[in-house]
Amino acid sequence: MTTPFPFTAVVGQDDLRLALLLNAVSPAVGGVLVRGEKGTAKSTAVRALSALLPEVAVVPGCRFSCDPAAPDPSCPDGPHEPGPGTSRASRMVELPVGASEDRLVGALDIERALAEGVKAFEPGLLADAHRGILYVDEVNLLHDHLVDLLLDAAAMGASYVEREGVSVRHASKFLLVGTMNPEEGELRPQLLDRFGLTVEVAASREPDQRVEVVRRRLAYDDDPAGFAARWAAEEAAVRQRIVAARELLPSVRLGDGALRQIAATCAAFEVDGMRADIVMARTATALAAWAGRTDVLAEDVRQAALLALPHRRRRNPFDAPGLDEDKLDETLEEFGGSGDSGDSGDDEPDPDGPGGGGQPPSEGPDQGDGGSGARPEEGEGGEPQTGGAGSGEQSAVRAAEPFRTKVLSVPGLGDGAAGRRSRARTEHGRTTGARRPQGALTKLHLAATVQAAAPHQRARGRSGRGLVVRRDDLRQATREGREGNLVLFVVDASGSMAARQRMSAVKGAVLSLLLDAYQRRDKVGLVTFRGTAGEVALPPTSSVDAAAARLETLPTGGRTPLAAGLLRAHEVLRVERLRDPARRALVVVVTDGRATGGPEPVALAGRAARLFAAEGVASVVVDCESGPVRLGLAGQLAGELGGTAVTLDELRADSIAGLVKDVQRRAA
Repeated sequence: MTTPFPFTAVVGQDDLRLALLLNAVSPAVGGVLVRGEKGTAKSTAVRALSALLPEVAVVPGCRFSCDPAAPDPSCPDGPHEPGPGTSRASRMVELPVGASEDRLVGALDIERALAEGVKAFEPGLLADAHRGILYVDEVNLLHDHLVDLLLDAAAMGASYVEREGVSVRHASKFLLVGTMNPEEGELRPQLLDRFGLTVEVAASREPDQRVEVVRRRLAYDDDPAGFAARWAAEEAAVRQRIVAARELLPSVRLGDGALRQIAATCAAFEVDGMRADIVMARTATALAAWAGRTDVLAEDVRQAALLALPHRRRRNPFDAPGLDEDKLDETLEEFGGSGDSGDSGDDEPDPDGPGGGGQPPSEGPDQGDGGSGARPEEGEGGEPQTGGAGSGEQSAVRAAEPFRTKVLSVPGLGDGAAGRRSRARTEHGRTTGARRPQGALTKLHLAATVQAAAPHQRARGRSGRGLVVRRDDLRQATREGREGNLVLFVVDASGSMAARQRMSAVKGAVLSLLLDAYQRRDKVGLVTFRGTAGEVALPPTSSVDAAAARLETLPTGGRTPLAAGLLRAHEVLRVERLRDPARRALVVVVTDGRATGGPEPVALAGRAARLFAAEGVASVVVDCESGPVRLGLAGQLAGELGGTAVTLDELRADSIAGLVKDVQRRAA
């Protein structure tokens, strides 16, 4: 078995290590979401945690890890007789992003269930993770239907498998740990809230600390076992401290003063629901136990807020996570000092307390912010998007307030990844028919299966009441749901769009469409054109936040190379079809339709547009033309694309009920 990298040998990343250790002390905290750039030891630290967890007692032979002191009465392997259990190491189960539903929740033998009435059940990863860690790398890329199953199991502490009247239930309580790179897309709010704590990680900018990271990694790669042996004493000390903190945890007192600070903090930051208050209370209690104290102090409440609230205070998908620490300190000071564990007084911080215990003394200083995701303020100019932008370039302007948009969808029936935009054949949705299974059977169509088996009962020697079913009789249900699409924005950034009020409205419209794409689980891309060329400002990605950031810094100016922008968008679609052929595209061209620069710019734009029409690409032109005199050029462009044109006002959800039908009819 591969020797894991020692937890105590991880350099820096104090918040990450502390959050993981607090969950080891008190699993009721609710897990950790680790957000950060690639190559920052996210996965290394999580995998190393399992080696520090105490062993668990299990019922011998139970595939569902029942506790011998309190076995699950509904365990499929039960009922269990009282008796001594056996001990084993805590498990860390990894959930692959591309896992199937059956791999996650387990699978029933449908054939035996129909023919014999036997609940032959093969446990899945949720059973393996019971009383251990369930680790999801790149959790933001997990398919929606798997996210729904995780939410159900995390909320109920059990997994349910229901298939055509056959029901299996088993306990599934686990520590949920996920890692993600925000550039690849955000999490659904429902899953985000299920993580008790969140931490942001970034590579250190301190040369000495980076040197130590490389030194330790090279030493580990050369001799994993020898490297782990050198850290064995530190690992044992942390493991012992976790056990001691677990034993102390029931004795920790969470006084009224600390509770008032927790409630006031959650109210001040306007977090939704009461889960944040509960998580903060459990985290503060675990912090006190980790520091060896029986009273919760103000410093524990402050640290708990920094870990439990940032991912809960986001008011919309484009708000950066984080917490205003000055506001936090003011709130704690205002509601502190009640004399009941609400203030740390003049006590010196425990040098062996939160974040510091069990860490090797050779580690470097804190990593700091590791880079900023702050967006430029209004009036800051972005770098030119293309060469030859021409004179008269204007700096970026802030987008107008976003609004709810009409639903734009791709016509026909697709086979893309599950989402919420266009009709598609999916694993989930309403049943529309049946077919022979291709590979493993996942969704049984009972009526079609019985219909296929019925004519052969006499030939198969049926004598009892049971139906004689063979594998050839099984039928897979075909279902229709919704898919996510690639929404490719082609945005005119030329001088004709440069008026500040006009460009602000245009950016607000695109931002609104981006918000809609986020909610419908689409991929997005951004192509801009101005000056003499078009440029891919953002290749197709699941990170709608990244697209919004690029849009905000978009400057304007120069001529209008409409043909160049369309040709660049066409090339983006060609490459993306090779990468993801099942995902259909919706092209949204945002322009007033004017084309300037070069010989015959209007004719060139028409020929470029007809490439999309010839390939049947669904398209919408958002007409940005304003003023009393309108040339109707955007409408002509829409006709060449084989799509439809819609004004900025018509894009709003409360106008023109027939917009979606127009898009589908013209693209058909």
